[in-house]
Amino acid sequence: MFDYVDELAFTNDQGARAQKLFAAVVLAALDDAIADDKKYGNGPDVIARWARSRDGREVLMCAGIDPNERTVKGMMEFVRRGVRTSVALSREESERQHARAEAEAA
Repeated sequence: MFDYVDELAFTNDQGARAQKLFAAVVLAALDDAIADDKKYGNGPDVIARWARSRDGREVLMCAGIDPNERTVKGMMEFVRRGVRTSVALSREESERQHARAEAEAA
């Protein structure tokens, strides 16, 4: 009985790790598109082409992201903003965006 539970927990943990790995690939693709946008000016097109490709859809699904058109548009908008994923996920950037939103609302 306990062997089955241990095996199930191990399998679930492996799945969660794989999903995190694919999420990291998505973040790397976003960073590459942001770099292309700064260098060549075609970042949103690059990420849209990747996300709509067969490989891109597969990576998004494995990361737990629904590869629909709304997702592609969100990724394109993220690339247009030009904020690297490491910065966007940091607490300081989150606080800056929150303060900016409050200032605009006032």
